[in-house]
Amino acid sequence: MPLLRREEKEREREHVTSVEDIKCLRLITAIKTPYLPDGRFDLEAYDDLVNMQIENGVEGIIVGGTTGEGQLMSWDEHIMLIGHTVNCFGGKIKVIGNTGSNSTREAIHASEQGFAVGMHAALHINPYYGKTSVAGMISHFSSVLSMGPTIIYNVPSRTGQDIPPPVIQTLVMQSSNFAGIKECVGNDRVKLYTGKNIVVWSGNDDECHDSRWDLGAAGVISVASNLIPGLMHELMFGGKNPNLTAKVLPLIRWLFKEPNPIGLNTALAQLGVIRPVFRLPYVPLPVEERQAFVRLVNQIGREHFIGDKMLEVLNDDDFILVGRY
Repeated sequence: MPLLRREEKEREREHVTSVEDIKCLRLITAIKTPYLPDGRFDLEAYDDLVNMQIENGVEGIIVGGTTGEGQLMSWDEHIMLIGHTVNCFGGKIKVIGNTGSNSTREAIHASEQGFAVGMHAALHINPYYGKTSVAGMISHFSSVLSMGPTIIYNVPSRTGQDIPPPVIQTLVMQSSNFAGIKECVGNDRVKLYTGKNIVVWSGNDDECHDSRWDLGAAGVISVASNLIPGLMHELMFGGKNPNLTAKVLPLIRWLFKEPNPIGLNTALAQLGVIRPVFRLPYVPLPVEERQAFVRLVNQIGREHFIGDKMLEVLNDDDFILVGRY
């Protein structure tokens, strides 16, 4: 092989992310996607959000996940945002693209495109709504695991179907690309996986401290870290801290009073770090909850939240709801 070509190959290998690189991540943010008034992506605000995550020690981000409203994106938007994130931030933070689908064909195609634009790992959910058999789940995941490092995402409250542990145990044995599972069922399931040396991230912000320090979870894939990345970093890296957990729990409970990302979108808009634009069917929390958020920020301390603009309670007519974009 010519020397120049060999050097190119070596440089390529230096930038390849291994499964072990993903397994060791402790704090991953399911990043919000902000919008312009016409409903298109606000990439300037998005870049600011990602930079604030990096500055506060977040190690990875999920692009276009549930929190990022991937379900409201076209696949072209989806892959563009993954590629943009890799291009701007791929050297500073691990970019995990949500390329899952209830259609295996779509999941394969999206994952091919995501890895082609440089994402470090994929996030895959089990087929939802139509659901499938256990054998069907294994076949579905096996079809996408061959492409690169992959995190499986189990959230029965959204999919209508649990991914049972035998499915995960089979995938661990079948594929070296299995990085771990984002588990939302709860800490009993986390304990089961860590007892079998399977990497697991808590998908529940309210349980992540105990998952990490009592049960041996790798860390958390977090919604709250969009708002308080520094405090979430302390929870995942600073050792057991029940006092800090108690401090942030009221905020976490507020975030999930309505289905995510309704609370998060409302909060980020009131912090002034995104425009108050919602893609329908999401709408802002009512004014009473918007006022409650201001009280929570003041209790925890504005300095712990992202952004430097004045916190305010937005009026109903401040919000823009977009149905066609």
